[in-house]
Amino acid sequence: MPQGDKSSYTDKQKRKARHIEKGYEERGVGHEEAERRAWATVNRESGGGNKSGSGRGRPDTHVSSRKGVRKGGAASARRSAADRSAAAKKGWETRRKRAQG
Repeated sequence: MPQGDKSSYTDKQKRKARHIEKGYEERGVGHEEAERRAWATVNRESGGGNKSGSGRGRPDTHVSSRKGVRKGGAASARRSAADRSAAAKKGWETRRKRAQG
């Protein structure tokens, strides 16, 4: 099997890689770099292709997904203080109304 061949990956792994790649591209990463990072993430979580052999059906670890969640505050940090304050006030009003009703 030549290097870069994805035939040994399951459909789920291929879908996951496409989804991760799309997310990187939306954040401004180039196509080739996004694809490389996406497959690295899939390999890190699932241990590579799962179609044949004794590793079939091994559960994914989701290590990288959890890491992404922990890094998630960066988007909020880029917003201005006024934007964050407005969002907090709106959320507080919503919670207050729902508690009354």
